Amino acid sequence: MPSPLSIAALPGRDRVRIATCIGLLTVLAWVYLLHLSRQMSMLHDKVMPEMGMTMDMPWTAADVFFTFGMWAVMMVGMMSVTAAPVLLLFAAVQAKHNRPGASLAVLLFGLGYLTVWIGFSAGATLAQWALHQAAMLSPAMAASSPRLAGGVLIAAGAYQLTPWKQACLTHCRSPLGFLMTNWRDGKLGALHMGMNHGVYCLGCCWALMCVLFVVGVMNLVWVAALTGFVLIEKTGPAGAMVARVAGAAMVIAGIFSIVAIA
Repeated sequence: MPSPLSIAALPGRDRVRIATCIGLLTVLAWVYLLHLSRQMSMLHDKVMPEMGMTMDMPWTAADVFFTFGMWAVMMVGMMSVTAAPVLLLFAAVQAKHNRPGASLAVLLFGLGYLTVWIGFSAGATLAQWALHQAAMLSPAMAASSPRLAGGVLIAAGAYQLTPWKQACLTHCRSPLGFLMTNWRDGKLGALHMGMNHGVYCLGCCWALMCVLFVVGVMNLVWVAALTGFVLIEKTGPAGAMVARVAGAAMVIAGIFSIVAIA
């Protein structure tokens, strides 16, 4: 690993370029999600009743592909910004040592990171498909059973309190520490490092993403709230404590959801 340094060592032009790319990617993802939300609302309110369609219709291959695309874009919109600190620091190392192909290396790092979340999107799609087939999702794509919703909240909250969550969060909160312990040279090394960081990020946040099955997969207010919470966890001064408090709150909310129907 080259000698450690701070993001301040990255030339201002490069910082602006990377921040602009991340911002543009995030904005485009959210624009698509807003468009998709409007389209789905229109489909539910007008087209489906007029055509006699119901939510329990079996999925086609197109439905699976569409849902995967929805999850993938959502993960890009939610997680791209959280990768900014490590991307900027990685770019600073490349710039300091005048490495050839530095821009491509930064791009490959980001691609590796997003690849992990695209993989998660595939898993989330299969989970949503299974819930749909079992008639356990509402038209808003939220758990229709309070017991299921409560179970998801309890599981997600309990995970927030585990050593695995804390270990992954530590890596995400310390981009310099991650680079120093996971450095690999070359373009393939950059891709591998991006994927490694993505795995730690996934280990930190996968349970939070599952909460979308409780509040509604396309409830963009909650999607935005979870995005903000993930940023606080990873960059806030008390992120680790916030994660634990939120975990305890989710466990309590899950228990209440189950007990309330007893």
